[in-house]
Amino acid sequence: MHLNDPKLRTFVDVDAASDFPIQNLPYGVFSTPEQPELRVGVAIGSQILDLAVLESAGLIRCDEVRGVFAKPSLNAFMALGPKVWSQTRERISELLRHDNPELRDNTDLRMRALVPQNRAQMHMPIRVAGFTDFYSSKEHATNVGTMFRDKANPLLPNWLHIPIGYNGRASTVVVSGTPIRRPRGQLKPPTAELPNFGPCKRLDFELEMGVVIGQGSAMGEMLTERQAEEMIFGFTLLNDWSARDIQQWEYVPLGPFQAKAFGTSISPWVVTREALEPFRVHGPAQDPTPLPYLHQTQPNNYDIRLEVDLRTEKMAKSARICRTNFKYMYWSSVQQLVHHASSGCAMNVGDLLGSGTISGPEKAEHGSMLELSWNGTTPLEIDGGERRSFLEDGDSLRIRGWCQGDGYRVGFGEVEGSIVAVE
Repeated sequence: MHLNDPKLRTFVDVDAASDFPIQNLPYGVFSTPEQPELRVGVAIGSQILDLAVLESAGLIRCDEVRGVFAKPSLNAFMALGPKVWSQTRERISELLRHDNPELRDNTDLRMRALVPQNRAQMHMPIRVAGFTDFYSSKEHATNVGTMFRDKANPLLPNWLHIPIGYNGRASTVVVSGTPIRRPRGQLKPPTAELPNFGPCKRLDFELEMGVVIGQGSAMGEMLTERQAEEMIFGFTLLNDWSARDIQQWEYVPLGPFQAKAFGTSISPWVVTREALEPFRVHGPAQDPTPLPYLHQTQPNNYDIRLEVDLRTEKMAKSARICRTNFKYMYWSSVQQLVHHASSGCAMNVGDLLGSGTISGPEKAEHGSMLELSWNGTTPLEIDGGERRSFLEDGDSLRIRGWCQGDGYRVGFGEVEGSIVAVE
């Protein structure tokens, strides 16, 4: 039976609405109060399967993985390559199947290997080697261009020809749940003659997907579509926090700098590319036709449903402010990676690519406060009578995402962050 078959069942109790059925098996890094050392696990229902325990018990049966799951990141495992990734996922699925007694009937091992998620602390799943953020949603780019440039020609001349991106900061990529301190920077209001330095007043989120690179490429080499695809280990949810007022003053002529450097949040689970195979879709038609090195011979987008919830300090529960889908992205993750390496840029194990803000054609599908409030001109009405143009101190933002299968879902968990005031 195929690893993504909807009929596949596990002996572990998994709720039908869980993000983590046996068809998913995402990787993460965790610790527990009893065992504070960081190690690699796989999510199954509300449990974490401790791969370090399974490997030490001799159940993984792959010499290459010896010792890699007792490490504080996925990097060593990812470096082993796609063949080992596939073999390992196949073996984990086999051990979790309802009709396999190896783990199911070994009570002592099962008790040590299955850890309740509510008893675990999640950590950064990867050691981020480099972070690049793209700008690949046509809807988002059009909205921003309409607001700040030319309503008649909102897209810059290069946008339809090239995946636009910038190199961000790996040092401030943090795991879900890490508080985000409001950044400070140079600000120049339109009415001011000179800039001042102070706290950001227009703090924003950006709903994105993160692409985790599991294989490197040599400096000076280009990538084919197939090579780029095989280098992608998996995907996470990503929130690229943005200081819009700092950005507006600094971005000419070299683009975002401090406005994007203060924090980027990712979800703790990395969903593998193999788990997403059933959800491949074609992206939007690309017109004009991209240059030959960016041609695609297969669908490289994914049907991933995304939701954003906001909770203010006054609210007892969060309110939904956005629903959209990753399938809207004009430039695919494969095209982004191909272009990234096209100049001869070396890619490394652990590189993280942000998709760029994911926005759809409808207002409720806009993936940032900048768009939802149209740069503050139409503040967002939130449940309970509150209004928001941008994020305020104490606000908590939560992003969820999943692919809907036949009777199951392949989900990413969530990425959450709360805004902390400047000291």
